[in-house]
Amino acid sequence: MKTKDKIIFAALELFNENGERNVTTNHIAAHLEISLGNLYYHYRNKQEIIRAIFSLYSEELIDRFTPLQGTHESLTLLKHYLNSIFTLMWKYRFFYANLPEILQRDDVLHANYIAVQDRLQTNLIGIVRAFVDMELLEISDEAMPTMSTTLHLVASTWLAYQSAMSLQTRITEQVIHKGMLQVISLVKPVATPLGLEQLELLEEGVQAMHA
Repeated sequence: MKTKDKIIFAALELFNENGERNVTTNHIAAHLEISLGNLYYHYRNKQEIIRAIFSLYSEELIDRFTPLQGTHESLTLLKHYLNSIFTLMWKYRFFYANLPEILQRDDVLHANYIAVQDRLQTNLIGIVRAFVDMELLEISDEAMPTMSTTLHLVASTWLAYQSAMSLQTRITEQVIHKGMLQVISLVKPVATPLGLEQLELLEEGVQAMHA
């Protein structure tokens, strides 16, 4: 692995474990046992490192939430998207937990974030429409954007909400599982009988993870 990539993954690990605001470029260099000069050769400051991590996150986000083509079982699709929520929230938890502060201090990153969210919203509407076509959800075309926005809102702010509710909250897999259950609860009221059956199976699976 190239040093440039090592810096990114080391920073991601440290940000997730200690909180981004508590980690400096000195910490990252020490963790990798490289000189600070070597780190600055690849990234001029911590903000550039955060932008690089966001670029990786964005690619994975759009890839995971691009409507899947072809024939898939409904439960398989639901599991795919729910697992994607968990994977992204856990892998990039520092970003989810402190999103407003990170974006407010970097205009370039904020502009990139808005552009990615616009693409994501289009994809989410396509995913909701696919579930309607599969007769898992009953929702009108007019209501799809609102539903997509609500689902995105809960998923993207869940960790920040948990952190705000208690200064002692530590982001664990169990906290993310609760966020997944919250997402499921939003969809259940507009589910068809078949969709409700599938959602309840997913719900039971998530609950079993932290039983």
